[in-house]
Amino acid sequence: MIVFFDSNVLIYTVDDAEPLKQQLAITRLASVLGTHRIALSTQVLQEFVNVTTRKLKNRLSLSEVSEHLANFCQFEVVGSHASSVQAALHLMQQHQTRWWDALILEAALRADADLLVSEDFAHGQRFGKLVVENPFLDSQFNRAL
Repeated sequence: MIVFFDSNVLIYTVDDAEPLKQQLAITRLASVLGTHRIALSTQVLQEFVNVTTRKLKNRLSLSEVSEHLANFCQFEVVGSHASSVQAALHLMQQHQTRWWDALILEAALRADADLLVSEDFAHGQRFGKLVVENPFLDSQFNRAL
């Protein structure tokens, strides 16, 4: 199974201003390590850097961010190109999503992911075989694995 993580989940793994979400994000990421393939996109990595160095209450140092990026880059990282941007625009129109979410969705689909772990889509929403999981909902509802 391929599990695609959105940037919001990765950001919460380091956001100590949100301790409950931090623990849930860490637990969810840990639950798939070593048992499933993990995919991310370059957009996810870029958003992680931007938010953790500029927007968090307790910002990370560049060396801390570098260490996290080194770990994340061990996963499958899907890049973007002109045709992926065009495909995201089509998904935005087709599913009435916001632009940045459409880019995430496009990358998850291109990674052939089975599960998209994100708080930005409706929990349980399906895009073909891809199912969305919000890891911050009540645990009895959020385990697709």
